[in-house]
Amino acid sequence: MNIILNGANGRMGKEVRAAIEKDGTLGVIAAIDKSYELMNAVQMTNFPVYDIGADVIIDFSHHSAIYEVAEYAEKFNTPVVLCTTGQTEEELAEIQALAKNVPVFFSANMSMGVALLCELAKKSAEVLPDAEIEIIEKHHSAKLDAPSGTALMLANAIKSVRDKLKFVLGRNGRQARDKNEIGIHAVRAGSIVGEHEVILATKNEIITVSHSAMSRCVFADGAIAAAKWIKGKPAGMYTMQDMIG
Repeated sequence: MNIILNGANGRMGKEVRAAIEKDGTLGVIAAIDKSYELMNAVQMTNFPVYDIGADVIIDFSHHSAIYEVAEYAEKFNTPVVLCTTGQTEEELAEIQALAKNVPVFFSANMSMGVALLCELAKKSAEVLPDAEIEIIEKHHSAKLDAPSGTALMLANAIKSVRDKLKFVLGRNGRQARDKNEIGIHAVRAGSIVGEHEVILATKNEIITVSHSAMSRCVFADGAIAAAKWIKGKPAGMYTMQDMIG
């Protein structure tokens, strides 16, 4: 199975390459990264203008790269696994348009454990309709977007069963908490890989569900699993929840 890896020289791109080498059934047919200076037959700074026979594109670059990704994917009918976060409204619209023509796997977090966390948080919010809910996410100091895409994914999963809830990003000032809020709080410090905690509190009890990524390998493994899963699927938008059933 031949993979185009966009963002191949980045922190996650290197993790994906290592995981592909370990897998043994996959190969990187093109490693694309803007930072490359000394290139070889596989390394490229841009997407090729011809069909190189890729089965799937894995994009771990930057959310703004969606236009380049979409151009190649649509032209050569190549499935896409998008692993970036922080998209603008225009970029999200481009992703939706792309999914009408090719299969697109799009998840704010490539960990299957986080997909399970979403389901647990959603079920907990459904079972405890009066619980007040807060989300705390922690990442390394170099992460640009806040709150994280995963925190928003969790919040949207909860909102799907509690539609009156509104998002409050951080807290300040002097005012009482509204019961129909999901507080979302971001921590940026050191080299934290990724931690997400959902707190559901009633007057009589507190339920906490959480996930901690111990290594970036978990995201690389999830991306590879998604690439294998999406190959051969019809055009459409797919998520981690679709893959785990």
